[in-house]
Amino acid sequence: MDSVIEIQRQTHEEIERLDRAAATLLSQAPTTRRQQIKDEHKVSNILDRITSRASTLHSSYIDEDNSRHTETTLLSEPGLNEFYARLKRIKDYHMKYPEQPSDPFELELGGLLGEDDDLYDAEDNEDPVALLFSGEESFGRYLDLYAHHSQYNNFKTLPRHVSYVQYLDALSKVLDEKTLHQELSSTIKLSKDYEAYVTALYAYLLSFTKRTQPLVDTNAQQREAETEFEKLWSQGQITGWGDTPPPSDANGAEGGIYCTACQKHYAKQTVYDAHLKSKKHLKAVSRDALQDGAGGTKPHADASGTNGSSAHAATQAPHHSKHYKSALKSHLIVPVLVPLLPTLLDSKSNVERRFALTARERELEAESTEQQSSVPPNIANGAVKKEGGEDEDEEERIYNPLKLPLGWDGKPIPYWLYKLHGLGVEYRCEICSDGVYMGRKNFERHFQESRHAFGMRALGLPNTKHFHEITRIEDALALAEKLKQEGRQEIFQNETMEEMEDDEGNVYNKKTYEDLKKQGIIS
Repeated sequence: MDSVIEIQRQTHEEIERLDRAAATLLSQAPTTRRQQIKDEHKVSNILDRITSRASTLHSSYIDEDNSRHTETTLLSEPGLNEFYARLKRIKDYHMKYPEQPSDPFELELGGLLGEDDDLYDAEDNEDPVALLFSGEESFGRYLDLYAHHSQYNNFKTLPRHVSYVQYLDALSKVLDEKTLHQELSSTIKLSKDYEAYVTALYAYLLSFTKRTQPLVDTNAQQREAETEFEKLWSQGQITGWGDTPPPSDANGAEGGIYCTACQKHYAKQTVYDAHLKSKKHLKAVSRDALQDGAGGTKPHADASGTNGSSAHAATQAPHHSKHYKSALKSHLIVPVLVPLLPTLLDSKSNVERRFALTARERELEAESTEQQSSVPPNIANGAVKKEGGEDEDEEERIYNPLKLPLGWDGKPIPYWLYKLHGLGVEYRCEICSDGVYMGRKNFERHFQESRHAFGMRALGLPNTKHFHEITRIEDALALAEKLKQEGRQEIFQNETMEEMEDDEGNVYNKKTYEDLKKQGIIS
């Protein structure tokens, strides 16, 4: 059973059978998006097996250990001694293992094609495709960028916080601007927070692309984009990523004196001069000196106090920039995000649709999604085959030129209902970090939500009905002071209006009675 020629023949057969299995899967028209993604992942696994077997087959044909040549020589000898010896070994093997399956590869192929998915799902009630996506992603129909939206709003010098819909709009501008977040200042892009943000965003978008499009060679596309970036970076055509940030601007960017060794701004010359003798600065200078000695061209601020910002900007080698990683990730995101723009727009429409739903409607929608995800594929496919026309209509792109929110049926709500609820009117709340709420209903509801309550607690104010409809911080503080004064007047009125009587029947107000009693005049 260790014949090299037999192993090669068997490998050729397995490659051909895998090829036919992949063709069979691709020839089947998927009935649902879930089934399409499931079939594509199966084909991707089959292609990996074909690649692995082709590599093994190529190595056996190279014959580095000379085993194929030796076996060919033995079989070329006159007589049938070698043939009968091999036949005897085969018979002994099957006598020793009588229950061994005659075609083990059939079991492997059945596992790849998912022929036992019905039994798997019936027992474990888990869909392998559902485990790849979160609930917000809805089997790859929408993007789940809430975590990255929070990172975006946490930039220190960001002028104002943006809503999730506005954040999606900012990402969709990458098609026209050909760059990521052109609206951000250079100070933000040169920060470590932006580097962590763009790295996490790139990793998520690349992972989402691989999960929704497993047959697309994203690695090859990324290698081409990285090669293009290296070429442009070496030629100096990618600007704005130097180690020296620009001076302060109207958006609140940092200015002052900049130390290139410590990568930090200092507002005053005295503070800058004092830090030159610190251990951190001296350590940074020595580290830069070691890099220069190793062949680097990165200049640094000298320990005598000379600011090297201008020299650094003029002579810096781009490959030694501290922000090289941020620039690379920002460039690589563009070819990943552009194909996902339809999904991004669908995600925005889904968020706007959910704004128009009540809390009860959201719960019902979540329950229906869970029930659909728990239905075994064989039952779901049968239902789809019976009602194939309806599902095909749902998968078609909906014509929505006015960008109206989607209703419970996944279709745009009527325009008169859109105007009735005032969903085209923006309501801003300064207490919620300039949060924007579309429609009067969402605006009134947000006063009882955690975001507004957190903003009130940050101001040291209670979130009571007195502050309903108050959106400006100045108005909230003024109302709180007014309520405090009215409370004091009410206490004073209670003290003067309440009457007390002594033992002799004399009537006094409460304040006078307590004063006389303390002095011992009355008992």
